Amino acid sequence: MTTTHSATPTTESENMTAITIEFDGREVHGTLADNATARSLLAQLPLTLSFSDYGGQEKIARLSQPLSTDGAAAASDAPAWTIGYYVPNQALVLYYDDVGQFNGIVPIGTYDTAGDAITRLSEFTATIRKTS
Repeated sequence: MTTTHSATPTTESENMTAITIEFDGREVHGTLADNATARSLLAQLPLTLSFSDYGGQEKIARLSQPLSTDGAAAASDAPAWTIGYYVPNQALVLYYDDVGQFNGIVPIGTYDTAGDAITRLSEFTATIRKTS
């Protein structure tokens, strides 16, 4: 069996989509993975959502439309700086602390640590858009 290799290998970053999260006069940059759930969110952007703190480890905002979970694991871990979809609540989640593994968490991307401003606000409204 012959294996061929591309002259320019594809890296994970080439398959990710850049996004901007705007809130409270700030911009936080992130990337969305190339999976069905992230693509489903991308199709809804731009979105303006109201986030609130949950458990001192994440900010959560309910989405008006569910995201696809095709191919997603039933349970996943969400380390700090993960963008996730929490299936049971149909919510977009910005994790700022590691919550461990739970059923219903679908990681869909990451955001940069400049997002630490997110941790200081108990509630905020953010607009999420694809970065051009």
